[in-house]
Amino acid sequence: MTPARTRRTRVTWLDLAAAPLLLFLAVPFLAMLLSLAPGRLMHDLGSPMALRALGLTLVTTLLATAIIIVTGTPVAYLLARRRFPGRDWIDTLVDLPITVPPVVGGVALLLAFGRRGLIGQGFDALGVRIPFSTLAVVMAQVFIASPFFIRAARAGFEAVPERLEASARTLGAGPWHAFWTVTVPLARPALLAGGVLAWARALSEFGATMMFAGNFPGRTQTLALAVMSAMESDLHTALAISTLALAFGLAALLLARHWARVALP
Repeated sequence: MTPARTRRTRVTWLDLAAAPLLLFLAVPFLAMLLSLAPGRLMHDLGSPMALRALGLTLVTTLLATAIIIVTGTPVAYLLARRRFPGRDWIDTLVDLPITVPPVVGGVALLLAFGRRGLIGQGFDALGVRIPFSTLAVVMAQVFIASPFFIRAARAGFEAVPERLEASARTLGAGPWHAFWTVTVPLARPALLAGGVLAWARALSEFGATMMFAGNFPGRTQTLALAVMSAMESDLHTALAISTLALAFGLAALLLARHWARVALP
């Protein structure tokens, strides 16, 4: 048997070995789409529950993504460029929301910002109550989704040669100017990909939001929570909202993959 034929045989067996998991991932989505009645989709998406959840989700996720980008960019740059004691601990802290169950994140937020929480009791004394509010939804989304942006942004900054920043400084640019005119433009595809992934994760957030913000229509009920509520009374509405969330997630992944390819050297 020639080496070329051996390689072809191995690829064929690898393809067959990959098929079960790929089918397992694809069939549930296929079943959901086959259960959808196209004629009812727009009608069900026009229900008050769906419209309220969609509006709240778009507002909160866009706000959360903006906060993540503004506050996460310095963190990503710090991890990409600096070497200092405790750096590994900071890196672990950034990734921790990915590994812990979202409901644990919600409990942690409640213990920190609840009425009797570590920080929340100070806000409560001022008459500011964070839990079970729209602000709590945004905070839960930022807490859970920020690692996705920071990881992508860090990779983008690491791909930019430090010598380019040094060259800009030798030409008279300060660190801030060099960062915005050299580093950020070169890392922009990775930053965009990270922003889209963070938005998609905020869109799908459920556990932390449920624990910290609750499920109140028009105030804290996002698309993910609306699906759970609709399943109790109206399967068609739940299916329509699920399809909309699926479309958002698919679009976000396609955009992120496109910008990730652009970011490759």
